Amino acid sequence: MTASTSDIKQAVGVLRAGGLVALPTETVYGLGANAEDPAAVARIFQVKGRPSTHPLIVHIGHADLLDDWVEDVPAAARLLAEHLWPGPLTLVLRRGRRVPLEATGGLDTVAVRVPDHPVALALLAAFGGGVTAPSANRFGSVSPTTTDHVRAELGGAVDFVLEGGPCAVGVESTIVDVTGDTPSILRPGGVTREELEAVVGCPLEVPSSSRVRVPGQHPSHYAPRARVVLVEPDKVVAEAELAQELGHRVGVFLPASFADDVTKVHAVVPLPRSPVDYARGLYGFLRELDERGCDLIFASLPVEEGLGLAIANRLRRAAGPRPTV
Repeated sequence: MTASTSDIKQAVGVLRAGGLVALPTETVYGLGANAEDPAAVARIFQVKGRPSTHPLIVHIGHADLLDDWVEDVPAAARLLAEHLWPGPLTLVLRRGRRVPLEATGGLDTVAVRVPDHPVALALLAAFGGGVTAPSANRFGSVSPTTTDHVRAELGGAVDFVLEGGPCAVGVESTIVDVTGDTPSILRPGGVTREELEAVVGCPLEVPSSSRVRVPGQHPSHYAPRARVVLVEPDKVVAEAELAQELGHRVGVFLPASFADDVTKVHAVVPLPRSPVDYARGLYGFLRELDERGCDLIFASLPVEEGLGLAIANRLRRAAGPRPTV
């Protein structure tokens, strides 16, 4: 099932009236608002419980529209947009006058992308403008990859939900800063480092910190209710079984070939062999272990190449220190 023409028309009306629309993308479901409406953008922050200093991504319908939203587009940005849009790639550029500061967290840079999903592109074409759309969930929690996730997270706080099926990529877009002399990856995501380097023709850094604020940099992010514990691959089972013996309800991520042999923990998620399938299912796996009542989740990091870099990034954030009340 997917959104109809009538659904798209209704969603456009909601956006033009200053409302919020949950929309599918190839990465995760986004919570969309008219990018040029400061009040609507402010409502996104309110609904998500997101700090107002955390910038949003502006989604546009075509690479040809980029100059409408930014001030300066260097050659590297043109090249990346030409080769990788539509797709799970976000470019950070100088903010154009069309973008209110509310959408950028007060920064003079703006994050922009063209999503690769037919429903999102149909919405953007019919709306005729940009849509700010962070993940449609509470700030810091697991991102939604189905409309059921959206409704469970946000309920009636969303004015309209567009159906687009399960998200094909499953992790957020790769964010690349193209404001400096050399592009750098600020958040690994659905476009791999190797794909980016093949386009630009040079190695790209993935700095641990950045002068530019972008989504997904909070120490605790993409986190389930259960606490995520990262250990070396050969220690996952022993650590998980010990925690279970100590009274925890333990969930474990394990390669499928080992999963059937682990019986002394509360729940086991067999991981797909393919990094593409792992990325697509990651947030669903975390939600599943929450739903099964786990309070600890044990996992190890994948090899950090290809989509493994993005998966490892999400697991590290999910295991990050959580704010104390």
